[in-house]
Amino acid sequence: MDTAFQTEASTASQLSALLANAGFAPLAETGWIRITGSDRARWLNGMLTNSIQALTPGQGCYNFALNSQGRIQGIGNVFAPADDPDALLMQTDRSQVPDLMAHLDHFIIMDDVELSDVSDQRSGVLVAGVNASSVLEKLGLPIPEESLAITEAEWSGAGVRVIRAYGPLVDRFEVWADADTAESLSSAVSGEAVCVGPEALECLRVLEGTPRYGVDIRNTDKAHDLPQETATAGSQSRALHFAKGCYLGQEIVERIRSRGNVHRAFSGFELKGALVTEGTTLEADGKPAGELTSVAAILLNGRTVHCGLGYVRREALERKLTLGYPGGEAVPVALPFRSALGGQI
Repeated sequence: MDTAFQTEASTASQLSALLANAGFAPLAETGWIRITGSDRARWLNGMLTNSIQALTPGQGCYNFALNSQGRIQGIGNVFAPADDPDALLMQTDRSQVPDLMAHLDHFIIMDDVELSDVSDQRSGVLVAGVNASSVLEKLGLPIPEESLAITEAEWSGAGVRVIRAYGPLVDRFEVWADADTAESLSSAVSGEAVCVGPEALECLRVLEGTPRYGVDIRNTDKAHDLPQETATAGSQSRALHFAKGCYLGQEIVERIRSRGNVHRAFSGFELKGALVTEGTTLEADGKPAGELTSVAAILLNGRTVHCGLGYVRREALERKLTLGYPGGEAVPVALPFRSALGGQI
């Protein structure tokens, strides 16, 4: 049998498990920054876009880190863990940790604040899918009710943290523990859920329409995105708090809010035609009108749908102009991609 077909079929079956049952995977690419010091809450509140000072033990919130021009420098969840009351924890992609720490450290002036990379201190297991909560129940783990709630518990004699992660299509839970406990937990979960690989999780991310920093949220010489440009997807607006007081980049965010919409919108696209690569330009009326930042071929129920994420000029959306690319047409769709699932979710 052709190897490429085997891989596609395996990815499709894993994605189906996530959408119809449950899957699990190690969280090897997740990084953690621990913020300590008596000024940590006040200082971090002035560095990020959400209300850090409002967090109570066991709560978390999603954030952008901006520069003074309002451009996104990083993203992440901040938690106030009840079992570590003298610290805040920032969760982000492991690849982001060095640059994000350098960005934040630059603004520690006279503040009693210390940052430390604690990414290697715990290991995580993702349990995701429409039946993910049932899997946790069978393992005797708590089920946090609120999004980004973090709950401490004991499993097999060891302390664990359970987080309800953001999931617009299916439930997502993360269980964090020491390395040995995480390995034992993975073995236990394997009896209740399907082990899924990064390809299936990437397909789910695209279907959910969740932008990824460094891919869909850019910070390069060519492209650097503003919060409201990404927030048009809906999920990203949860990072913005408009009543918390001053923070780095707030003036730009407020100016955009008071003067109206941004010129570009983050959107989902169904690609009618060839599956092209990330970075492909979208055109309308013979002029550049947008760019694809993520693409995926989603195979479900014997049907392959080419899905994309990216940016498009608002005027093209408002005028309902045809968006073309070499080999096909990009049709804007609402996120998440429920239409591509044919009623499966």
